[in-house]
Amino acid sequence: MLGSLISYSPSVNPKTENPDELIATGVLASLQNFIRKCIVAVLSYGPMPKHIAFIMDGNRRYAKFRSIQEGSGHRMGFSALIASLLYCYEMGVKYITVYAFSIDNFKRDPTEVKSLMELMEEKINELLENRNVINKVNCKINFWGKLDMLSEPVRVAAEKLMASTAENKGLVFSVCMPYNSTSEIVIAVNKVCAERRDILQREDVDSVANYGVHSDISVADLDHHMYSAGCPDPDIVIRTSGETRLSNFLLWQTTFSHLQNPDPLWPEFSFKHLVWAILQYQRVHPYIEQSRNLAKKQL
Repeated sequence: MLGSLISYSPSVNPKTENPDELIATGVLASLQNFIRKCIVAVLSYGPMPKHIAFIMDGNRRYAKFRSIQEGSGHRMGFSALIASLLYCYEMGVKYITVYAFSIDNFKRDPTEVKSLMELMEEKINELLENRNVINKVNCKINFWGKLDMLSEPVRVAAEKLMASTAENKGLVFSVCMPYNSTSEIVIAVNKVCAERRDILQREDVDSVANYGVHSDISVADLDHHMYSAGCPDPDIVIRTSGETRLSNFLLWQTTFSHLQNPDPLWPEFSFKHLVWAILQYQRVHPYIEQSRNLAKKQL
């Protein structure tokens, strides 16, 4: 019962003909909003995460278990994503990162990959045309990954969406596609090496020494060239469907993240699961902070 009361409710349909149904729907929506705000207010007395990362696992299994078309599972997953985005905004979470499409996913059946590319293009264009959600949270959207691997229509749509939200100052929403952490680290190393080569080519050795350019590559150098540069590391990483693998996701950034593996498939993930995730994080927060502070002292 509580789960249904705190789930995000759609807007009341003004075309509803029965006045009693209209009133009941409006009352239920108001009650849902009130209960959610009360829960968020209670949660806010504890340490709240600044950054939550999601591995959205289980879309295909969701469709299979319900004997519906496979693409329908991904569409339901997109709805769960938008709802989670709004929940996080209500909770004051500043950064949301999602693992949408791995580079390894290109090894799947070509028909499935094509279908996923078409769905991505459709949903990105929906966000471009209907900006209600973006405007509500003043959202800045990033796409992290090797965008040149995407089909041209998807890449163009993603670049348009990034450009159109670049100046927004609200929630920062980063979509990893096509992405894996190994690739991100290799790209960062190559960028640092290219920078060093450029400086060495422009200046003689004595000048380079004066400017303090060293051959060693530091953690800070790589941090600066990661896709996530400028974003804090995730406080929580949530992988739905009960899987316990990171699957090459944000390996560089998750040393002190609280890893959680709730059983629901991604389309089933709801407000109550997010609340439980934050409560779990608050329980272990002192230990995480202690470990983080100890690591800083050892640097």
